[in-house]
Amino acid sequence: MPTYEYKCEHCGYLFEVRHSMTENPGILCPECKSEAKRIITGGSGFILKGSSTSSMKDNLTTKCGKDQTCCGNASPCEIRPCER
Repeated sequence: MPTYEYKCEHCGYLFEVRHSMTENPGILCPECKSEAKRIITGGSGFILKGSSTSSMKDNLTTKCGKDQTCCGNASPCEIRPCER
């Protein structure tokens, strides 16, 4: 279940609550028991799962063009891995 941040409209207290994405709970502040509103945050970002580093490297070496680098260097290499 995701964790959401809430802020009390009365006292300004910030806190987190875990609930399902489809649930729309009426959240009360644990400090003053007033209504709290959910704060929209950036989230946790982009997460890769599995052995992604090797597959990403393979993808780069097979799809790079003449003016792109395959290994992440600032300039193209003399002998490129994708031309071997």
